[in-house]
Amino acid sequence: MSQTSPRMGQGGPGPESPPLAEQARTLVHAGGTGVLSTHSQRLVGFPFGSVMPYAPDAEGSPILLISHLAMHARNLQADQRASLLILPEGGDDHPLAESRVTLLGTVEGVPEAETPALRDAYLERNPEARTWVDFADFRFHRLTPLDVYFVAGFGVMGWVDPGSYRAAEPDPLIAAASGMLRHMNEDHADALVLYCGRYAGVEAAEARMVGVDRLGFRVRARVGEEERDLRINFPREVRTPDETRVALVEMVRAARADAGG
Repeated sequence: MSQTSPRMGQGGPGPESPPLAEQARTLVHAGGTGVLSTHSQRLVGFPFGSVMPYAPDAEGSPILLISHLAMHARNLQADQRASLLILPEGGDDHPLAESRVTLLGTVEGVPEAETPALRDAYLERNPEARTWVDFADFRFHRLTPLDVYFVAGFGVMGWVDPGSYRAAEPDPLIAAASGMLRHMNEDHADALVLYCGRYAGVEAAEARMVGVDRLGFRVRARVGEEERDLRINFPREVRTPDETRVALVEMVRAARADAGG
């Protein structure tokens, strides 16, 4: 099969997709590492990128554990403005088709009164940091988003109001999503092909599920010599793995009935 960039086909993200603010909160909640860009003090005016583990607080602001010896710490001392780019964990064959979010804001030290609770939350996400979290040169910081830019994939992107971002909740299926994707792709590849035909109008030779949320799922389908990213909506909102399973079974039964099976 020739290597072509996936493109959105019929069934791509539409009005039934979660709001971009919710998708952005979900991605930040699911992730654990981003690229922190600060203003270089060595070459003034140039951005300086650093790999940065984080843990989101209750409003989706990333909590960072930073040593004052690090180059990005020196940059932040001179200019608190920064951004954090977050990509999905695990990577993908077509990274430009995957979602990503950039949080732009200011980075400030966390007040001492907030540190104990945020420390526990950070270490739960980043247990390896227990080795150095209590070193004298480390301190917790918070990146407070002043603007948010979210890309859902090819052709779906936009700025997200920071207030809407803070008010949004991560998708309820986030903890179970990876297991559902694995199960569908390993055990129900035939059903995914049926979904493409019945609900997206695309006759696929093969397909795999690459994303799922409370309102629907994304499928990457092979059509001839190309791959297409499709959005397929559930008949109703689902909020648990069991509700998701019931909806998927109903959909495949309807697809088989239409196909005479």
